[in-house]
Amino acid sequence: MPTAAFMAMGCKVSQFETESMEGLFKKRGYEIVPFDSVADVYVINTCAVTKSGEAKSRKEIHRARRRNPDAVIAVTGCYAQVASDEIKSIDGVNVVLGTQDRGRIVDEVERAAGRTGVVDGVQDIMEAREFEDIPLYDTPKRTRAFLKIQEGCDNYCSYCIIPYARGHQRSRHPESVRREAEKLAGMGFCEIVLTGIHLGTYGRDLAGDITLADAAREVLAIPGIKRLRLGSLESIELSPELFTLIRGNDRFAKHLHLPLQAGSDEILHRMNRHYDTGEFARLLEHVWHEVPGVAISTDVIVGFPGETEELFEESLDFVESMGFTRVHVFPFSSRPGTPAASMPGQVPEPVKKERVHRMKEVALRKAEAFHASFNGRTMDVLFEARNKDGIADGLTGNYIRVYTDEPVKLGEIQGIKLVKTYRDGMWGRIE
Repeated sequence: MPTAAFMAMGCKVSQFETESMEGLFKKRGYEIVPFDSVADVYVINTCAVTKSGEAKSRKEIHRARRRNPDAVIAVTGCYAQVASDEIKSIDGVNVVLGTQDRGRIVDEVERAAGRTGVVDGVQDIMEAREFEDIPLYDTPKRTRAFLKIQEGCDNYCSYCIIPYARGHQRSRHPESVRREAEKLAGMGFCEIVLTGIHLGTYGRDLAGDITLADAAREVLAIPGIKRLRLGSLESIELSPELFTLIRGNDRFAKHLHLPLQAGSDEILHRMNRHYDTGEFARLLEHVWHEVPGVAISTDVIVGFPGETEELFEESLDFVESMGFTRVHVFPFSSRPGTPAASMPGQVPEPVKKERVHRMKEVALRKAEAFHASFNGRTMDVLFEARNKDGIADGLTGNYIRVYTDEPVKLGEIQGIKLVKTYRDGMWGRIE
């Protein structure tokens, strides 16, 4: 039996796509093996969001080549889409696909076997108008299931390469969302996370006034699903319908990830974000009013071109003032082809690192205070993994990481009493 190994780089969308491609190979009779094995085929699903993402992608290509020089190496994903010529020039690469047409990856790999040259399947992503619906074939190797329902982005933030890598907005049809969710429930998953490149725009390209709330209803209609969570959303895209669903259904996770990106109005304007800090703060107040107790996590970029020390302090103060429960901090990464790459006032790397450290200090204090506020409470936790020391960990509905050495079952939701802060979350005990 031929073997295939996979590596997913970057976001949860990439992870879902990689699992879909694994299913295509399994269906064709391939055995899926770990990426550090000697395999007949290696598939690297690349990332282009940051320079480090591209560097890691190249590193994994070289690792695959060293493991088996005779293997067919296929490279897909965002980096392959925006820099196909660069990928094709890497020794050992046999197949290049971008962010579309992954449904024919097995055919392309088998076409490349035993021949010289590179099979180049990268298409103009801006021409794509339909969501590429690749059904899951087999059980993903996780306890939470990610379900991609949306592709593409038309926002064009000045720092972001993703619209050029993913193309225009496209949505999965609701009946396909329901079908895939039913399949995941049948595989035994308790929690489904709806994901997309610009999730809040789901349905805008479909006929009939379809929205993200409709996709959520499709999943919540399945009895076997015990928890539904949403991936990253823009705060301005939250609808009354969605609030009603989150507020009124205990299975809907009381957690939203709403990227801020910067706490300075001047930097938000430079980023081409479509709000200012005042509007963002009002939107969050509205969210908390509509769904009391909902946890809100966010993303912040520091060191954006033109960010002076004064503007960074503004951002720091704004993040401190908001009720975020978790803050993911990233240094600005210049992406060739985006407006921000050529903006004046590029911030030196040492300054970025120092600002990342300071912003992370604020993030840590806010997370610790949030976690501590649940000390003594019993929460439902979906346990996902257990380490070699026997410590299991998983997430509550409001996104607190919980650890325990109790005999909990992985992949199941269980009530756990939170008894103390621990690592990046809380320690729990069975009552």
